[in-house]
Amino acid sequence: MDRSLGVPLGSTDGLYLYFADIRPGRDRMMNPPAMAGWNLALRFVLEIAALAGLGAAAWSSNSGAMRWVLVIAVPLAAATVWGVFNVLNDPSRSGQAPIVVAGWIRLGIELIVLGAGAAAIGIAWNPVLGVGFAVLVAIHYAASMSRIRWLLRQ
Repeated sequence: MDRSLGVPLGSTDGLYLYFADIRPGRDRMMNPPAMAGWNLALRFVLEIAALAGLGAAAWSSNSGAMRWVLVIAVPLAAATVWGVFNVLNDPSRSGQAPIVVAGWIRLGIELIVLGAGAAAIGIAWNPVLGVGFAVLVAIHYAASMSRIRWLLRQ
């Protein structure tokens, strides 16, 4: 019997009827919360802006050939870490996980990349823009509390 489907109520000619397994915490661990479309869109914009900010900060804080290397390497490194280390079945990450990590590690990666993006935007362009970016990150995570709780249980 596949326990992931729930508990069998009975059988009719080999067909099982199931109802949800309601043991405390089981459903929350198995099924990640859905995210609102606007929040997924905001998250995508934040990801791209953080990478742009990291590239701009790398450019503005260096000179010569190192400037060219870092403007590519820093955003590429951040995007690689962001895209590779994931929690399996995370709805904000298309459910795929090249390298599966614990939820708290994934949350830490997100906060580090987006926090560094906010700082980089403030350094490279304008401190007010950096603060505005940080506020948008806070709004995103405030609207994602069910996902945060789910991540911390993984």
